[in-house]
Amino acid sequence: MLNEMNTVFIICGPTAVGKTAFAIALAEHLQTEIISADSRQCFTELGIAVAKPSWEELKRVKHHFIDSHSMTEELNAGKFEQYALEKTEAIFKKYQSTVMVGGTGLYIKAFCEGMDSMPRIDPLVREKIIQEYAAKGMYWLQTEVAQKDPQFWQIAEQENPQRLMRALEMILTTGISITDFRKSEKKQRPFKIIKIGLELPREILNQRINQRVDLMLENGLIKEAEQLFPHRKNNALQTVGYQEIFDYFEGKISLDTAIDLIKQHTRQYAKRQMTWFKKDPEINWFDARTIDVEKLKN
Repeated sequence: MLNEMNTVFIICGPTAVGKTAFAIALAEHLQTEIISADSRQCFTELGIAVAKPSWEELKRVKHHFIDSHSMTEELNAGKFEQYALEKTEAIFKKYQSTVMVGGTGLYIKAFCEGMDSMPRIDPLVREKIIQEYAAKGMYWLQTEVAQKDPQFWQIAEQENPQRLMRALEMILTTGISITDFRKSEKKQRPFKIIKIGLELPREILNQRINQRVDLMLENGLIKEAEQLFPHRKNNALQTVGYQEIFDYFEGKISLDTAIDLIKQHTRQYAKRQMTWFKKDPEINWFDARTIDVEKLKN
């Protein structure tokens, strides 16, 4: 797979599978830089719960889209597409290849294929959804999307209110699922794209997820969530790892229950990630336990 063309190697797969470590090893081998494709690691205010690369890892290889934005900024797949294309062009002026790594499937799709133009949304519909969400919370939003757009719900980031509200406003305005606006026509990129998927047997991945959550707690997840608690309505914080701890702070659940829910919700998220990525026939799949850079030469 390794060649002399301008190439973007995309490392994808579920959370906790080992994407970061392999992407760094590959970037070091190629002597290049990394572009993150994670919709949460880009926010400076977020840290432990979103499993950012460690300071030591960031020091080994230059990363882009890590700590690049504030959670007060509105980001979406279209903005990521523009950002990543600009960074790719800049990196190719120095190196022949670059590495993109992440688990946000929609961001990767936007980078590879482009974003479709969407119909105009009635601002009154948008405002009504925002007000309903503020009054009734996440469960209401999840239920509405699951009932009105089950096609999108199957692949959605179900803890991400921004994306859920976007899907809901689309179905209410047009009567059509947001997934139907994704055309089969792909934009042509002026570089080669090679997609590498990492996977593990379910029981091993679940064990890694549970261990990662335990490590997050040891590293100060509760203290981090406490600092972010005043901003808990921010879209960026509608994220597994924060929401459960916020519920604990508000007395809705015990700490033990919050920890169990973080593990459960993370396992569910990993399953949705695999559902998304397995639909892409261009991904070359490898066992995360045995893959190494040398294997990509064949």
